[in-house]
Amino acid sequence: MTSPEPIAPPTWGARVRRIALPVVISFVAVVGSFGAANGQTDRRDGDWFMVVLLLIGSVSLYWLRTHPIPVLWATVGSTLVYVLMQYPYGPMIFAFVIAAFTVIRLGHRLAGWVGIAALYVGHVGGRLILGINEDGVYQVLLVGTCFVVLGFTAELFRAHRDRVTAAARTRREAELRKAGEERLRIAQELHDVVAHHISLINVQASTALHLVDRQPEQAGPALAAIKDASKEALVELRSIVGILRQSDESAPRQPVAGLERLDHLVSRTSRAGLEVHTIVHGDPHPLPTGLDRAAFRIIQESLTNIVRHAKATAATVRIQYGEEALTLQVDDDGQSLTGPPKEGNGIIGMRERATALGGTLTATRTPAGGLRITAHLPL
Repeated sequence: MTSPEPIAPPTWGARVRRIALPVVISFVAVVGSFGAANGQTDRRDGDWFMVVLLLIGSVSLYWLRTHPIPVLWATVGSTLVYVLMQYPYGPMIFAFVIAAFTVIRLGHRLAGWVGIAALYVGHVGGRLILGINEDGVYQVLLVGTCFVVLGFTAELFRAHRDRVTAAARTRREAELRKAGEERLRIAQELHDVVAHHISLINVQASTALHLVDRQPEQAGPALAAIKDASKEALVELRSIVGILRQSDESAPRQPVAGLERLDHLVSRTSRAGLEVHTIVHGDPHPLPTGLDRAAFRIIQESLTNIVRHAKATAATVRIQYGEEALTLQVDDDGQSLTGPPKEGNGIIGMRERATALGGTLTATRTPAGGLRITAHLPL
């Protein structure tokens, strides 16, 4: 059984409709029943008690949204007493129809069907007990059919309401998932940008401090490299943060990082004291934006790790343009070590980038003991 959803506080328009519904149904029920009595000479004449029964069911509709089940039973009871006392047939059934339909549509399915069955069984059983037999079997079956149609119509509206609610929930979950993926992507971008440039700045600062007293004339290039690295870091950070801006303020922009900036990356890394060689196999061609950015960031993070941890003097970047995949391989000539390399946040982040594109990334040792990063990114 579908669990009913909590009722939200009514708006001004909902309050007006909440008052208008019982007023209109009360008027229609009372006036219509007295009007229908003119052509039903075999029924009891209308009196004050008939009006009370009609108003019980109609006025109770005011609480239909907040207390649907008690309102349903109020309409069941008043309608059943009305029929068994042989008051004129007419619009007295409207309040019950509205209450039963709403109760099922809101998700109280069991209560709605029990209310429908209670009114029908009470109507048929009460007539037999009281000896009221002017209705034939055909009319009894017709009334039962109408009640079943009422219940199934309410079920159709309830099912439609559930589908609309489920679709809205699915869209909301998709939006939240997309927002989470975007936050993860931005976090990876920030990590790669900050880690790379800060690492270069740290290396150059250490070089400048070492030379400033002994060979001050040679400290200038290191300080210039620090200036360039910090400037580019600020530009990239402002570009990324610009994505998060909610106002119309324009943010500094630059082309999305891709393999076309590889030469600049290699040149900047070389100024930090790491000799980088680039080898390209295959026919270079434009790549999808996401793959191009991921390839650049993987190479950038690999070189950053070498600068920070490998104590290497040289690195080799190999790029293989294949028909079905782009293959990247970054080797360094760092310390001659054995055993699998330890995987920190940098390698984990690179692997997440590759996996997000349906690719793979491995970290192994070169024959000389250095670190080798290999990524396969499908086209």
